[in-house]
Amino acid sequence: MFYIFLKQLVSLLFVLLLTFGCQKSADLGSNFSLPGEKHFNNIQKLTEVGENAEAYLSFNHQMLIYQSTPEKNSCDQQFVMGLDGTQKRLVSTGKGRTTCGYFLPGDSTVVYASTHLAGENCPPVPDMSRGYVWKLYDSYDIFLAKLDGTVLKRLTEQPGYDAEATVSPRGDKIVFTSTRDGDPEIYTMNLDGSNQERLTFEKGYDGGPFYSWDGSKIVFRASRPKTADELLDYEDLVENGLVRPSILEIYIMNADGSNIKQVTNFGKASFAPFFHPDNDRIIFSSNVQSENPRNFDLYMIHLDGTGLERITFNETFDGFPVFTRDGKNLVFCSNRFNKKEGDTNVFLAQWVD
Repeated sequence: MFYIFLKQLVSLLFVLLLTFGCQKSADLGSNFSLPGEKHFNNIQKLTEVGENAEAYLSFNHQMLIYQSTPEKNSCDQQFVMGLDGTQKRLVSTGKGRTTCGYFLPGDSTVVYASTHLAGENCPPVPDMSRGYVWKLYDSYDIFLAKLDGTVLKRLTEQPGYDAEATVSPRGDKIVFTSTRDGDPEIYTMNLDGSNQERLTFEKGYDGGPFYSWDGSKIVFRASRPKTADELLDYEDLVENGLVRPSILEIYIMNADGSNIKQVTNFGKASFAPFFHPDNDRIIFSSNVQSENPRNFDLYMIHLDGTGLERITFNETFDGFPVFTRDGKNLVFCSNRFNKKEGDTNVFLAQWVD
């Protein structure tokens, strides 16, 4: 679902790119960094063309699983590649739409959400007549698959949207988002799909969860409609499988769902949070300091909401940041230095703390 948002965002950015011009990689050589990005060194571009996003590391940090649209007008599918960008190959079925792939311990299997059981074709795009919205396809379920594309098991079978799955670094739990109880909430399950438990219960969209490196906490994005009009709009959208992502804040909670705390309070759109290996800081994507609401950069913040620091200074989109366990490298996705307007690519940067 992150990537559906990204694709819609890219189309909206097209006019902006034509207005301000496209950055050229020749301007700064192969480093792909921009002025002010003091935490980046030796950035490598791992994909070259197309729409590529949500690249997440294997447990041994030798591979990435990521979403890519292989052909124009086709649907997002799951691919894996080496950490140097080589050996790219399809690991999903090639049918329907997929999102949110993640490695399991041992790196021989992955989980991802897919609509392929509901049909081989792409599901319809969301209706934007009510403004910018995300579609929570109720045909999404979470599947366990081998790296050769063989689907081993369907992990979720309840009616409704099941997606956004990530795996604890401890290798014992999967956390995901589901609308099975009527509202988009966060759930956990064992690696085999057993023991599915709900963690969040407050009205509003809760999603995009990631575990801390020690597995003790979960960071996620959430909306919290407050006024009667906001609540009415939210409930009507959810009944139609839609969410309006214009205001999303970052939250943390214990791995069992207890002690939920709000980290940001920007009144903007913040998403894709991920823990720094020190487990005391969160890196995330936000438009908090952008005059254009479609311009997202990476930011870092402490768990208590202090020490906000801007990490990237790109005029278009930076998102989906993921640290390596040792904190020496950061994987992220960006529109920077693309060969074609609207392309999004996967980058690997050495991190300077």
